[in-house]
Amino acid sequence: MVGCQRASDPSRSADAHASSQGTAPDTTSKATSSGDSDDPTTGTAPANLDIPDGMVYVPSGSTQIGIKTERWQQLRRSQPAGPRPLFGKDAHPPFWAEVDAFALDVHPVTVAQFREFVEETGHKTQAENFGNAGALKNGQWRLVKGATWHHPRGPNQPAAPDDHPVTQVSWNDAQAYCQWADKRLPTEVEWEHAAREGRNVRALCPWDGSCRDREARIEHANTWQGRYPARNTAADGYRYTAPAGAFGANALGLQGMSGNVWEWTATWKRPYEHRNTAFRPTKRSKRVLRGGSFICRECRGYYVFARSGATPRTSLFHVGIRCAKDISDVQEERMRGASRQR
Repeated sequence: MVGCQRASDPSRSADAHASSQGTAPDTTSKATSSGDSDDPTTGTAPANLDIPDGMVYVPSGSTQIGIKTERWQQLRRSQPAGPRPLFGKDAHPPFWAEVDAFALDVHPVTVAQFREFVEETGHKTQAENFGNAGALKNGQWRLVKGATWHHPRGPNQPAAPDDHPVTQVSWNDAQAYCQWADKRLPTEVEWEHAAREGRNVRALCPWDGSCRDREARIEHANTWQGRYPARNTAADGYRYTAPAGAFGANALGLQGMSGNVWEWTATWKRPYEHRNTAFRPTKRSKRVLRGGSFICRECRGYYVFARSGATPRTSLFHVGIRCAKDISDVQEERMRGASRQR
């Protein structure tokens, strides 16, 4: 199971939609590790683009992916007591990536949106096929019989509300949903570029640098409040998932980029230094998860650089979907629409 803990079997392929370099380009205009970007502007979609409803334009740019080793060690030394190690052991050393503009869902896919997909296609999730899925029960990870996207904690527990992020969906289910929606999963690099507002903002969390402040976190993200895993006080108002968009948005307008649910990416999970080497996945290989979830506390999975992972067939009650779309596809759709109007 993966909760908010580090994955132990990393594997990841080179990103298909973002090129990366091992050394930084001219960093004189880049942000430092302790402050925001020198360029305060945020991306605005070109006038000739009609970004689909429910999506946000993410501008192109250079972003440093990951965290400097010295900074991560500093954070680890100041980590609060708890049963899980700090996320980020496999998020350094960092590297620079040049990212093309793309569109990203405003918030994770909701239960209602996923239901529309299921009703139209007849899709049966892998959790439904297996007959069980992963959930935290009585402080322990278990395969819960009958846990599915509509009843994430089991058939005898409350159904997932329509406006909450859908969970108990595997990577394969996420891939199928995004394809149905004429979208795709974002790469890990794209996800972090968007979380850093497309301009390499170096704050630990999508809202600002107060990520480690309990009151600020309660205001801005759905995370674990209390002593994990025995007691969640739900001080932020939610013991499990929260409605999509319940905690505001970053400067680009993206909601829920920290906490609530981990989000699948298109990327295989590997150490960063191996990202450009040949890779042949096995049954144990994992896809990268980003964003943290409602069970993250001392492990700080909600940090922008934090990485988790799970095998493509894994379904968990705190993992969901956010889709992306290439700008070339957006332009093509606009041209088709204009042609139909003529």
